Amino acid sequence: MDFTMQNLDGQIQNKNVQDRDKLDIKSLNLQELTEELAAQGEKAFRAKQMYEWMHGKLARSFDEMTNLSKPFREQCAERYQYTALRMLRMQESKLDGTRKFLFGLSDGNLVESVWMRYKHGNSVCISSQVGCRMGCRFCASTIDGLERSLAPSEMLDQIYAITRITGERVSNVVVMGIGEPMDNYENLIKFIRLLTDENGLHISQRNVTVSTCGIVPRMRQLAEEKLQITLALSLHATTDEKRKRLMPIANRYSIRELMETCRYYFDCTGRRITFEYSLVGGVNDTDEDARELIALAEPLCCHVNLIPVNPIKERDFVQSEAARIQAFKNKLERNKINVTIRREMGRDIDGACGQLRRKNLAEASLEDPAQAVTEGSAAPPVQEDV
Repeated sequence: MDFTMQNLDGQIQNKNVQDRDKLDIKSLNLQELTEELAAQGEKAFRAKQMYEWMHGKLARSFDEMTNLSKPFREQCAERYQYTALRMLRMQESKLDGTRKFLFGLSDGNLVESVWMRYKHGNSVCISSQVGCRMGCRFCASTIDGLERSLAPSEMLDQIYAITRITGERVSNVVVMGIGEPMDNYENLIKFIRLLTDENGLHISQRNVTVSTCGIVPRMRQLAEEKLQITLALSLHATTDEKRKRLMPIANRYSIRELMETCRYYFDCTGRRITFEYSLVGGVNDTDEDARELIALAEPLCCHVNLIPVNPIKERDFVQSEAARIQAFKNKLERNKINVTIRREMGRDIDGACGQLRRKNLAEASLEDPAQAVTEGSAAPPVQEDV
């Protein structure tokens, strides 16, 4: 099922280029917001009211903040940037109900988010950048490179928008969509603190997972934040030589450095590391690969998440056969490694990171090259075809 929409449940504010020069008010924490409004002559309780509207009631504009005076709201709209993403497309899986969203940013760039329903609650996987510069060979997100990083408000509003659209609470957040979160470190940390703030959605830090391809200095810096989030390392290979063929970041940081950093993270936080391991047929799924992965995992307090790779048309990687995936898992389990096979969700709706964004750009270009939604340009209105 595939929907394209311009509006949902009222008008979503679509900001122009000039707005990006204004202060991004939704990226401020409560103390910063209080100080900003105090500088404008407002009392502290005004900041508390506005913060609740933005991060508790998920208001889409200043106009919705009905307990604030109209003149004050008009002043805020003139003075501040207010992030409210515009949903351009939603695809719903006929297989498992997973929904993938394509959101338009105020500058015309596009990001993806995925909503998944589990027995333990609803999870949302969000993007942290527009594009990615890490160059991992099996990922669609990186094919066109990096356009820019997302502000904390743009990461938050992916969750806020999906909460409004589905009408259901989000329990778990995974920063594993388009982009490398550690390449947008300062905004990532601020996003986590806003997301888990008791005055906002107050999602537990233990229900937040951040993925990284392995930027060692940032992993160490994150450890020293002493957050209670889960860190997921995209490992995907067990030797430096093989990892370099899959992930250019391996030319900078060795597996030995990564393992030392994982130990440091656990020592600082007490939080178990997750190894993300995408199984690529004939590349990293042999018995020898399993033995090498066991050797890496055994000394650490970690969990191994095996991921049947989601093929993308721009690459020639294929998913390992089901029997090979199960045999790989069994070998790890026999050696007392905590391991799961990630449940495949959204395969029929361009589930892999970056696929829907690329699909949308390609379709727009084919239909009308002059009106195509291109990165960095203002997005043209889309038509409702529900």
